[in-house]
Amino acid sequence: MRFLYEDESFSFETLRTAGFAGYGGADLGEVVATARTIGEGDEEAWLREWKRTAERVHAIGSRALAAGHRVSAREALLRASNYYRTAEFYRRDDPAHDPEVKLLSTLSRETFATAAALMDTPVEAVRIPYEDTTLPGYLFLVDDSGTPRPTVVFTSGFDSTLEEAYFALAAAALRRGYHVLAYDGPGQGAALREQGLVFRPDWEAVVTPVVDYALTRAEIDPDRLVLFGYSLGGYLAARAAAHEHRLAALILDDGLFDYHAAHTQVMPPFLREWIEAGRDDLADPVAGLLMSAGTQLRWALRNGVWAFGATSVADYVRRTAAYTLEGVAQLIDCPTLILDAENDQFFRGQPQRVQAALTCPHTLITLTEAEGAGEHCHMGAMSRFHQVTFDWLDTTLAPTPTPAS
Repeated sequence: MRFLYEDESFSFETLRTAGFAGYGGADLGEVVATARTIGEGDEEAWLREWKRTAERVHAIGSRALAAGHRVSAREALLRASNYYRTAEFYRRDDPAHDPEVKLLSTLSRETFATAAALMDTPVEAVRIPYEDTTLPGYLFLVDDSGTPRPTVVFTSGFDSTLEEAYFALAAAALRRGYHVLAYDGPGQGAALREQGLVFRPDWEAVVTPVVDYALTRAEIDPDRLVLFGYSLGGYLAARAAAHEHRLAALILDDGLFDYHAAHTQVMPPFLREWIEAGRDDLADPVAGLLMSAGTQLRWALRNGVWAFGATSVADYVRRTAAYTLEGVAQLIDCPTLILDAENDQFFRGQPQRVQAALTCPHTLITLTEAEGAGEHCHMGAMSRFHQVTFDWLDTTLAPTPTPAS
């Protein structure tokens, strides 16, 4: 499905930004007006124009806040946060040292934090103990009653941020009576940008401290704790659930069995062999040629080098080999929902591999192009995705009826 662009990556990322409109993360007119100023594949214009829109909307929010217009300020600042995230997306030449990346990501976090303080439901910024540091998080609460409620722990993906969790899941969860605990893990959001933490395959080392923290909160029902994985989080959450058994349910959006195979299946065999043999002197120049041919591949490989702490594209691809559910999927013991997107080429066949490996109760649901939900993580069809997800979760967590005596 193409949305405003023929370039596959620009189309998807624009759809992603626009798709959060249902939860206050965008206005369709702002998205269209911005997109028409950006040419196909022009990454410099992408940053410039999305930054311009973000700054304009940010200013609206700031003026509204100063004038005491709480709702108007919140709405504008939420959109600005999403637009700043979008502006930063393709800036991947040297993101660890790029002042523009730091500026835009900081503004995305700051505008969201200001908006969160203006929400009608309580939002608490938290720091979750992790090894010798902490991970940033938000606890989104249904109300301030302190009543223990079912809670979804939101695990982000390859390029998502803590703030995005609100639009991707938390807003819909709150409407249905679920708290959400979202966090940036290694390789994600501020944990990568501010702390320099990079991805690790043994994600149970990340989730177990998050669960430990969750269980210290009186507002969280310990018997109804749900782990959710978004994009690459579909692998990360599944890997964690294989070792963390205090979960009532697991949701994978979408299912990802073997992250390495998703890369190598689109490579020429000779390139795969060079990478596996450590012939980076041959592999990296070829990878450079492939990157020059397409926006999506160029962005993904450059982001991977950064987020995985790799020294080169070949090194990044080798590091992905550890990201597999082989030999561990059968250890998952909680009910599991596996989502699949009909048009998702990178994840093609992966949800089915997860399903085949599971021995716990599980459900696989494919959302389709015909219903507008066939893109990766069902971007552009968030209401449909949330309906399917939370209807399954409501049923799964419902108390088992006691037989009549």
